[in-house]
Amino acid sequence: MSDTPYYPMTRQATCPFAPAAAIREAEPVSKVRIWDGSTPWLLTRHADQRDLLNDPRLSIDEKKPGYPHMTKSRAAMAPHIPELIVNTDPPEHTRLRRTVNAPFMVKRVEALRPQIQRVIDGLVDQMLAGPNPADLVQAIGLPVPTLVITEILGVPYEDHEFFQAASRRAISHDTDPDDGEQAGQGLGEYLGALLARKIEDPADDVLSEMGVRVKAGEMTFAEAVVMGSAILIAGHETSASMISLGTLALLRNPAALELLRDNSDDPKFVANAAEELLRYLTIVHSGIRRIAVEDIELHGTTIKAGDGVIFELAGANYDPAAFPEPDQLDLTRPARSHHAFGYGAHQCLGQSLARVELQVVYSTLYRRIPTLALAVPFEEVEFAMEGVAYGLKSLPVTW
Repeated sequence: MSDTPYYPMTRQATCPFAPAAAIREAEPVSKVRIWDGSTPWLLTRHADQRDLLNDPRLSIDEKKPGYPHMTKSRAAMAPHIPELIVNTDPPEHTRLRRTVNAPFMVKRVEALRPQIQRVIDGLVDQMLAGPNPADLVQAIGLPVPTLVITEILGVPYEDHEFFQAASRRAISHDTDPDDGEQAGQGLGEYLGALLARKIEDPADDVLSEMGVRVKAGEMTFAEAVVMGSAILIAGHETSASMISLGTLALLRNPAALELLRDNSDDPKFVANAAEELLRYLTIVHSGIRRIAVEDIELHGTTIKAGDGVIFELAGANYDPAAFPEPDQLDLTRPARSHHAFGYGAHQCLGQSLARVELQVVYSTLYRRIPTLALAVPFEEVEFAMEGVAYGLKSLPVTW
């Protein structure tokens, strides 16, 4: 199968926000080749993903033979990872999700909005008082979600350099298994020691809540540690990328940026704009992985039991049947049905938190710095494509 395209596919340098042309031109069901030489099925259509991401004939159990792992490092670690919300099917998934769901419910997250507003205002103050040009990734992109998720989880923010570096190593496609295991183990030891302290002296945070469940026998200590690691990594990596990439996309689309700035005091407009940016950017560019446990007929093709399946999220978000003229960044488009957070029972746990963070940033940053502009030509902006989600290595801006 030498002609089977490699996945994930390289984006075009001239249009880095859109999915690769090969994805957009692919059949609804086609084969791709991944890092280990296996050839899972790639599903690219919005309607098919809606139908199948809740289908019990597909499993997220990464311990099953033939599962299409995202990275070599993850494949090596998979047999040793305890049961989590990211690798179990219902009903076990339902039980585990219940143990961590409460802090991420819409009502709890909405109550954090004033705190998130104070965080972004403080960071903008610091950026305006500092050197010009500045790197928006370091000044705003990384600190906002990191400050918020550490507060929610109960992790000291002053340790952010350690866990940000460990996170990057753990999720990179370029990380070899030994290094990935070392990064994961270091993060696990750090959070394990913190969890032990929380069990003895609980506070008002997620680690303490999980500690209570560990003491009650509702989850194991190992489950709580690995769950904490997953929340910490997901809670700052993806939102940080969305803040910086969203800013770059808006700077490339001045009319959209002006429209957002003019409507920054309209919560409904800002919320919809955030959804459109989530669709347009679709930063998880390694797809959602499953394995078939029964045969599935789709568009005249049989996906056999034991076959790996990848849901290409950007393909769904650029599907013209769901989003007409998908290449247009249209902040007035009703885009809430996008798949940037996945879909179904395994939809992103932290999506409500990410939405509020993005809404606060997008309604504040460009209003407070109306002259924000790139400090280098667009072609010199360095993208970071090696992770499960893509982002920017830096974003030099001036004002």
